[in-house]
Amino acid sequence: MHELSLCLSLMQQVETIAAEQNAARVIRITLSIGPLSGVEPDLLQHAYPLATAGTVAEDAELIIETADVVVRCSQCGSETSAAPNKLLCGSCGDFRTRVVSGDELTLMRLELD
Repeated sequence: MHELSLCLSLMQQVETIAAEQNAARVIRITLSIGPLSGVEPDLLQHAYPLATAGTVAEDAELIIETADVVVRCSQCGSETSAAPNKLLCGSCGDFRTRVVSGDELTLMRLELD
């Protein structure tokens, strides 16, 4: 299960931050997941309790926000939103685009106690 290994890696990062801040526990974790990241939010949510067991984040709430897909057009230079299955420039309609965001899994916020 790919999402379990992601959660375990996330917990290492969270525990490091919590230790640096002398936090006794983590109250809330907010992630941003892009539709092109290859991560299934539902599977990540199911793996989360297994990964947090026995950690400072054991009772922490997991909030998952969805990131938009944004592309930059190599023809007109515009940055526009795009559908995950149709990475066309929203300004000129060209197909020669580069993904700027929407392919990431980002730890956005930690609420510590």
